[in-house]
Amino acid sequence: MRPSGVRRPLLANSLPMTLRVYRKLSSAMVPLSPALISRRLKLGKEDPARVGERRGLSADIRPTGPLVWIHGASVGEVLAAAALIERLRALNLRILLTSGTVTSAAIVAKRFPSDVIHQYVPYDSPRYVARFLDHWRPSLALFIESDLWPNLILSSAARRLPMVLINGRMSQRSFPRWQRVQGTISALLGKFDVCLAQSQTDADRFATLGSRNVVVTGNLKLDVPAPPADANKLDMLMAMTRGRPVVVAASTHPGEEEILTETHRTLAGYFPKLLTVIVPRHPDRGEAIASMIAASGLNPTLRSREDLPTATTDIYVADTMGELGLFYRLAPIVFMGGSLVEHGGQNPIEAIKLGASVIHGPHVFNFTDVYEALDAAGGARRADTQEALVKQFGQLLADSKAREAVLTASERVVGQLGGALERTLSALEPYLLQLRIEMGAANA
Repeated sequence: MRPSGVRRPLLANSLPMTLRVYRKLSSAMVPLSPALISRRLKLGKEDPARVGERRGLSADIRPTGPLVWIHGASVGEVLAAAALIERLRALNLRILLTSGTVTSAAIVAKRFPSDVIHQYVPYDSPRYVARFLDHWRPSLALFIESDLWPNLILSSAARRLPMVLINGRMSQRSFPRWQRVQGTISALLGKFDVCLAQSQTDADRFATLGSRNVVVTGNLKLDVPAPPADANKLDMLMAMTRGRPVVVAASTHPGEEEILTETHRTLAGYFPKLLTVIVPRHPDRGEAIASMIAASGLNPTLRSREDLPTATTDIYVADTMGELGLFYRLAPIVFMGGSLVEHGGQNPIEAIKLGASVIHGPHVFNFTDVYEALDAAGGARRADTQEALVKQFGQLLADSKAREAVLTASERVVGQLGGALERTLSALEPYLLQLRIEMGAANA
């Protein structure tokens, strides 16, 4: 394991031209950061109380002893690390968790222990990254999936900070793009001690692109615990929807809500009391979604207004953060969003663990292996069109045995694909052992 915290100069001439130009441009852009932050604040993409973190500044104090830094882009990556973080905390290791979105920060505040330190990842300028690393002096860096910021990686490597890419994923869309700049990605991936890949396909792609040491450990998202739910809120929703068939569309994206609204209209002809719950991936779209539903002639209710669905509600728009666990428990059938449009699909594992039969669209390249295994085993239903979506919802609503068969098959697949957490911890053991030795020396 390399010693951390020791700086060594970045040899600019050893870097590909693309990275040399990137470093110069990202340094030159520093004077423009106030304008960038101001614009992002207006769009609701920054927390006004924490914008300093984007410049590498922090009001929080670094805890004593070894500090494991885990970085993920947004909500999905942060949640993928939840079980790993719990295991690291059980070893008395302190955790610094960075991400880049307001929604991920809200999830961390809601679902993670208070001793997990969350910071917004600094903008990828050498000056801001240096401030961040100077302040936090991490002992080990774990990057989740493929959020690869060049200055963050190069500056960490220059300090001899051990870095591991965990839950590594290289999508079918990203791989050919990176191949076109092979030298650039190879220079970045070569800085990681090891790449822990989700699948053999991902491993082969990372190796082709320049990863030096690649190990297949599986997908941490398959080992995530089921999301929590407030028991009182669940009881209230169950009481308000009793006697009604309920379906949920989870983590929907623009273009899908219109399809789901028309799907509801058709299904309601066969299931007159049907309630559809739409949980948009980005809650700030709730008002616009409700307006679209109302304009179509159906009756929406918005959860962000603290309203509950009534007997006259057709579609309940659950535009709040961190409540998917509540709605997965409410409905026996869940459509996974981001799959009718070319977003790549959302993770179906949490819904399955909470007893829902899953339907998805054709665009699931973010979770190719998972959905292929589910579909092959009959553990999920695919719907490529609105007509197919109506058919799949209708069949599962009308036939409880069919729902149970889908769920049973999906639970079997999830069990077979699990185990990534233990394999990841095993691969990290040399680094964790070194941290435990450091802790023992400090306490001696």
